[in-house]
Amino acid sequence: MKSLLMFCCFLVLTFFGSCKDKTPSAASAKPEQSQEESAAATENDTTSGSILFFGDSLTAGYGLDDTEDAFPARIQQKLDSLGLNYNAINAGVSGETTAGGKNRISWVLKQNVDIFVLELGANDGLRGIPLTETRQNLQAIIDTVHTKNPNTQIVLAGMQLPPNLGREYTTEFKNIFPELAEKNNAKLIPFLLTDVAGVPELNQGDGIHPIVKGQKIVAENVWNILAPLVRK
Repeated sequence: MKSLLMFCCFLVLTFFGSCKDKTPSAASAKPEQSQEESAAATENDTTSGSILFFGDSLTAGYGLDDTEDAFPARIQQKLDSLGLNYNAINAGVSGETTAGGKNRISWVLKQNVDIFVLELGANDGLRGIPLTETRQNLQAIIDTVHTKNPNTQIVLAGMQLPPNLGREYTTEFKNIFPELAEKNNAKLIPFLLTDVAGVPELNQGDGIHPIVKGQKIVAENVWNILAPLVRK
């Protein structure tokens, strides 16, 4: 009888001891909570910003064997090398005018954009499109971007035309870009093709589109304006 009683006590102690071991304490739950918080923090840290390059053949990399040599891809390489978590998106279309850009901008903006680089207008000038129309189309594109997200930073790429198109026309065309930049609180790349335009050894046979060496310089022209924005 005494042996049976001792055996029963042993079973009771074993049972409660086992239950106690399986009940999570505050100390054991805390590491799990920390892991969840850490995972959430990691997810936030890896959230990428986006830079959309919206332009024509200069952005698209017309005539290059590899579009990775176009300046938007070179900007991506720069971002990656500096550990800056942004995606550079090339939305360039060869031959695009400001009217064409206005027509497709809403479709392009289905994705979230933190920085919007607008590089259009050169084809308008080369075709002799009235400058009032070019200005209005660029403003409409900017308005659409800000309507989609008022916090999107606009960067406007300044363009210039060959002097053979007439001084009055080329001067007014050149002034469109700084004036729109000031009006819309946008950043301005004074002239996208600085140190490239008119330099035969940096351009393709057409004298308009940069070769790989020229694209490297264009990328630096763009990066000079982008750098302060992505480093905020």
